[in-house]
Amino acid sequence: MKIKTVIVDDEALSRRGLERLLRRTEDFEVIAECGNGRDAIALIQREHPDVLFLDIQMPMLSGFEVLARLPQESLPLVVFVTAFDQYALRAFEACAVDYLLKPLDEARVETTLERVRHTLAARHAADERDKLMEVVVQITGAGEIELETMLAQGGTAIEASHPQILPIRQGRHTTRVPVASIQWIDAAGDYMCVHAEGDTHILRGTMKELEEILDPRMFQRVHRSTIVNLHFVKSLRAHMNGEYFLTLEGGQELKLSRTYRDKIELFLGNSPARRGAAP
Repeated sequence: MKIKTVIVDDEALSRRGLERLLRRTEDFEVIAECGNGRDAIALIQREHPDVLFLDIQMPMLSGFEVLARLPQESLPLVVFVTAFDQYALRAFEACAVDYLLKPLDEARVETTLERVRHTLAARHAADERDKLMEVVVQITGAGEIELETMLAQGGTAIEASHPQILPIRQGRHTTRVPVASIQWIDAAGDYMCVHAEGDTHILRGTMKELEEILDPRMFQRVHRSTIVNLHFVKSLRAHMNGEYFLTLEGGQELKLSRTYRDKIELFLGNSPARRGAAP
């Protein structure tokens, strides 16, 4: 079985060198590559690779920002390719499958490939994604929402029974995120990624806590780790084993698991999602 591989690096020479080494193997298949973070997001969502070799320092979006903008349930295994020094890499070692220092060393690359093989075989991808989100939070300085306070204060904390704004702390600053702008929310370990207007806000909390404060007429759980805004669902298509895939207005594709099949009527009935929905 081939290991589908994507390379993202703004240095063409680095991409070519890594691709050359991977093509020598029998099991790694380089299916695509690109040179910047914005293109990487669309590429990863389209190709669904098993492993991603990701540069950290890139124009427009860094490697960490790319990871934060992807649905966490479908995040591939990640190997950082970086020129960072050893001190900084200590923070990365426990959070990604592995890292490679530039310029690439052939023996070190082979060690990394073996680690990827082992991780895939052991099916530890979910654990690796959770660890990875922890380092994304640390590096990007992502904030928190005071969920416990909002829940405890109830209606006195917000003007209506459901909030119109989510105040998410970013260091000393607070970002006021309009609830109606949130497209979807997904979980990664102890963190949640709130995707709104092209930005991703990472916060500490649980899906259950957010479900308690969000309006169910607008937000519905479609997976154990995903909540979606019905107003942004463009289409629905059936998949194997009773699962479905939802396509959002921005092109993101999210899975509706069998456990939540009773939610299908929400996308075919009175929801704005009925436009373009497929049975």
